[in-house]
Amino acid sequence: MEYVVKPSAIPSVPVNNTDEFFPVHRIYCVGRNYSDHVKEMGGDPKQEPPIFFSKPASACVVGNQDVNYPQATSDLHHEVELVVALKSGGKDLSIESALDCVYGYAVGIDFTRRDLQAIAKNNGRPWDVAKGFDQSAPISSIAPASECGHPVDSRITLKVNGEIRQQAKLDEMIWAVPEIISSLSQFFELKSGDLIYTGTPAGVAAVGVGDTLSASIEGVGELEFNIV
Repeated sequence: MEYVVKPSAIPSVPVNNTDEFFPVHRIYCVGRNYSDHVKEMGGDPKQEPPIFFSKPASACVVGNQDVNYPQATSDLHHEVELVVALKSGGKDLSIESALDCVYGYAVGIDFTRRDLQAIAKNNGRPWDVAKGFDQSAPISSIAPASECGHPVDSRITLKVNGEIRQQAKLDEMIWAVPEIISSLSQFFELKSGDLIYTGTPAGVAAVGVGDTLSASIEGVGELEFNIV
């Protein structure tokens, strides 16, 4: 096949302790999936269904590389999340079969241009410019579920310059991983290579140039990088 322009490289994420890579197909994200975070954003965790949005696969940043402070914002917020990497998918998946689709897990940051998100919300617009920008999805290497299992109550933590900003346990998620996969598959045909960022706990706040972010999930992995 001959292309009229050179195709972009396939985004990929390293797999723990191997020379292998996980090819990224799409990135789905879940909004407001921890009760404390829903409350701090002014919502009611008992009444709101899952909120789904997406980022381009090219938004991934791997290998603890520096992240450039994005253009068009003065209010960049961090959101640490458990990331689910799918090895298979489908439509209308049951909760009981959902974990069969999981290849592994990683630690991710969902960066948000909060000022642009506020404008979008106030005007009933999509969140694309607030969420789907370049380098908005840093991610650790992926731990295969065959090695780390399916984390349920592990502690998730994010520090900025050594100080804890976010900390919770995964069992505080409103929707657990099988429920997220099943619900998402009601709207999209999930496929191998899809990543799902599963939502963030309370404590989101602004970061700036010169800050060092370090994130971890017990039994899954660690992520650390600088904003430049």
